[in-house]
Amino acid sequence: MFTCQISDELELKLLEVRHADALFQLVNQNRAYLAKWFPWVEQTTKVEDTRVFIESELSRFAKNKGIYCGIFYQNEIVGCISLHEIDWVNMKTSIGYWLAEGYQGKGIMTDSCKCIVNYSLKELKLNRIEIRARTDNFKSRAIPVRLKFKHEGTIRQAECSYNTFHDHEVYGILANEWE
Repeated sequence: MFTCQISDELELKLLEVRHADALFQLVNQNRAYLAKWFPWVEQTTKVEDTRVFIESELSRFAKNKGIYCGIFYQNEIVGCISLHEIDWVNMKTSIGYWLAEGYQGKGIMTDSCKCIVNYSLKELKLNRIEIRARTDNFKSRAIPVRLKFKHEGTIRQAECSYNTFHDHEVYGILANEWE
């Protein structure tokens, strides 16, 4: 199983079915905040929804197609980070993440992203990592900037959320650019 100990207080762990209750409670407590950015929140209405999601992500991990981790701060789940579909032919992937509102501003997501980038480039030997964020999600966009990803452009109307189209900013980093 994948784990990444970042500090005494911060660790990434592959989500397992046993985490479903805690993850669902975290989503439920942050429902209003998360729903602004993630339409999946509205479809996550019971613990079983979270269990099914974790099982599907474990299956994807077993097939070496991606990874979905819980972010644990002081042994408590506070968010998630993932490698979306890994493209082994082109040696690339993208990162997705979210963090409970009360844990933002502590460097948790920056450190978590740094860990997953290191894993992707050094362990998996991928060449390219991309992060996309909605243009109006300034906190999410700050992460790749902080990690020295290059801003590669804007994808217009990349997402339709609650009947409104949103642009995405695209950031990328190559293996030879990562320090």
